[in-house]
Amino acid sequence: MLAVRTDGLRKVFEQRRGRERTPSVAVAGIDLEIAQGEAVAFIGPNGAGKSTTIKMLTGILHPTEGTAEVLGLVPWRQRQRLALEIGTVFGQRSQLWFHLPAGDTLRLLGAIYELPAALARTRIEELVARFALGDLLSVPVRKLSLGQRMRFEIAASLLHKPRVLFLDEPTVGLDVIAKAEVREVIREANRDGATVFLTSHDAGDIESIARRSVVIDRGHVVFDGKVSQLRRQWLTDKVVELRSEEEVAPPAMPGVVVEKVSRYGLRLRFSAQEVPVRQVVAALLDRYPVHDITISDPPLESVIAAIYQGEAARR
Repeated sequence: MLAVRTDGLRKVFEQRRGRERTPSVAVAGIDLEIAQGEAVAFIGPNGAGKSTTIKMLTGILHPTEGTAEVLGLVPWRQRQRLALEIGTVFGQRSQLWFHLPAGDTLRLLGAIYELPAALARTRIEELVARFALGDLLSVPVRKLSLGQRMRFEIAASLLHKPRVLFLDEPTVGLDVIAKAEVREVIREANRDGATVFLTSHDAGDIESIARRSVVIDRGHVVFDGKVSQLRRQWLTDKVVELRSEEEVAPPAMPGVVVEKVSRYGLRLRFSAQEVPVRQVVAALLDRYPVHDITISDPPLESVIAAIYQGEAARR
């Protein structure tokens, strides 16, 4: 049995302006199959239809057309049964009670998921140990840092051993260390057998967690393949930002585009397939008295735009 299957899944909203009603297509007909145990990144720009798709797959929204099954259940018809089989984490919305101690929220969720008291205690102890949360159980959720809260959010989503995890921006707003911790937790859940359905604007999330990527834009799937293929074809550009201790002049380096120049800083972009990262960094260190230097991927939105343009050109 597949973990997720959709056939022509479509959602159209009506926008009202006075007496006029204008249809707005959020999801334009998605066909998708995800095997149990897969880790899939479902990505796209803002407004592409990602969150709407997740809401249909979790039973929050009814589709306008098409069908979907999650673990053999129709989400919007069998939502209560499905809730016992899936876990959800929404980076912008918490499932924890803001004023209660975090440990109390876990126990309350155990009751909501109808876990026997002994099993709930065992699961909470396992998750608290796994995520190093023991010192935080008596702390009200409102006093937790964002990274601590997200660890509790994921622990809460795993409490009932869900077979599918829906993660919508699980690392949004986190610092580098907290992101690494959350990504490892998600990978561990996947190794334990949970299917992971991830949406994120962070290329690091996608490369760290998923093995398959499905890219949507304007409600359509424009790419479905391995993350390694996405990386080879589309995530080859690198962005270098440099701060100098002295005034800088833009360099002339073959294959390197100067995107921005300030009095003491530069932002450069280049393809790592054409120009080795080491070569660019060495040239910059040799030329400027560097105060700070960072290397990053370009914004995921620009990568998705390139994918969409390439697919549109082939159609």
